[in-house]
Amino acid sequence: MSEKIVVIGEARDGELRNVTFEAIAAAKQIQSDGEIVGVLCGKENLEQQAQEMIYYGANRVVTVAHDNLETYTPEGYGQAVLAVIEAESPGGIVMGHTSIGKDLTPKLASKLGSGLVSDAVEIQTDGDEVTFIRPIYSGKAFEKKVITSGLTFVTIRPNNIAMSERDESRTGEVTAKEVDITDLRTVIKDVIRKASEGVDLSEANVIVAGGRGVKSADGFKPLYELADALGGAVGASRGACDADYCDYSLQIGQTGKVVTPDLYIAVGISGAIQHLAGMSNSKVIVAINKDAESNIFNVADYGIVGDLFEIIPLLIEEVKQLK
Repeated sequence: MSEKIVVIGEARDGELRNVTFEAIAAAKQIQSDGEIVGVLCGKENLEQQAQEMIYYGANRVVTVAHDNLETYTPEGYGQAVLAVIEAESPGGIVMGHTSIGKDLTPKLASKLGSGLVSDAVEIQTDGDEVTFIRPIYSGKAFEKKVITSGLTFVTIRPNNIAMSERDESRTGEVTAKEVDITDLRTVIKDVIRKASEGVDLSEANVIVAGGRGVKSADGFKPLYELADALGGAVGASRGACDADYCDYSLQIGQTGKVVTPDLYIAVGISGAIQHLAGMSNSKVIVAINKDAESNIFNVADYGIVGDLFEIIPLLIEEVKQLK
């Protein structure tokens, strides 16, 4: 009998994040002929999200709806997901390496007495052997991990494993499971989220990031214009955030978000090792800086030495002409 893989879904503002579909694709790589069972937690109306998981490759989905699951808490989601895992007895569990995934999965692994391979960027298979590749030392090296026994428990970095094509002809069972979510040590009274528009930074295919060289909050405006023209998102170095040029929610680096877009444009960023840890695995890196000796050029695929305030408007104009 084929092994079963459970994929823990994650939604934002009522819609599933792309990393959920990437996790389904990862599960298929781990066990190509296995059964993929999705898990969704929330307060209500999870059927449409469950159907999306089936369209992207899940065989069936188990939903857990409860008032205490309206917003994420490790105790609430932990109880719900553990109940499904105990009922399904899977051979593997996969989730995105997101802020929720990084918080929830170590707690689940501890409860299950299992190891955890975190932040996988690639999965290789050779017969029955599955190898997980993950970056170490702030992305300067990679290690390979093979699980020889026990539960396969892994989180995958967003935007690294290609999701399957959406197929509306796929069908699968959606089952509601009742779980009594109790004894919460954390109770969320209200959620205040900084409003943002456009593409989510952690899942963007194109990122335009600004550093101290942008000089001011107004200096970020052309970056937003370029990102909008490219269909991407805006990020920042910690230096730019510390200088109050932008909000810390845009920070990319060792103490911020780790991103791997198809195109990363570093504008006025010197290339401190802490920043490189968050973006050095981007597929194509373009650096714009007036200092030809900046460390960012050591990791860039393409470099432009010059005044960003002259270069960015020219790039915006060129991109607009291509459309």
